[in-house]
Amino acid sequence: MGTARERSSSPVLVVGLGNPGPEYEWTPHNLGFLVVDRLADRYGIPVRHREAMALVGTGRVGEQAVVLAKPQTYVNLSGPAVRALLARYGLKPGDLILVYDDLDLPWRALRIRPKGSPGGHHGVESVTEALGTTEFPRVRLGIAGYHVGDGARYVLSPFPRQQREEVAEFVEYAAEAVACLISEGVEKSMARFNRRAPGERAEDE
Repeated sequence: MGTARERSSSPVLVVGLGNPGPEYEWTPHNLGFLVVDRLADRYGIPVRHREAMALVGTGRVGEQAVVLAKPQTYVNLSGPAVRALLARYGLKPGDLILVYDDLDLPWRALRIRPKGSPGGHHGVESVTEALGTTEFPRVRLGIAGYHVGDGARYVLSPFPRQQREEVAEFVEYAAEAVACLISEGVEKSMARFNRRAPGERAEDE
């Protein structure tokens, strides 16, 4: 997916990481789910069908066929679901776009990368172990913004009500980034959408 895809018959699999259940819906760990939901709303792709341990919807983003998916295995066990989805649709890891929260990035920073290590994210660790590779595009969504003492507690705590507007803006921006990644490829989407958080210095990247 380094450049825009020439064929639209083979779908792109977009997987957002998150935890199932309403108690987790508005938590930092569920930003991946929220981005998939925003893409589903924007492109009229209901994500309701259950298969391969995930909620799935199929449709198109522009001319490109896509599969949108939200694993229902909880974040840290997402790998088997992603592997099963790739097998179900006859896809390779390079056809995957993984969208997830990242404690190592400041709040509202976004990084598109063609590959990379899990960086301590247990959900991404599960995916890389299940697929046997780290070479798949991903969209990292910064959630920290300040020093986090207990990361596990932080990612599962609901966003404060006064932060909801920022969350909605960030999710919208991330959905646009994923749509660009699908249609234009990694390089162009990195140039257009990789952004530092407000107040973040270039050397912090």
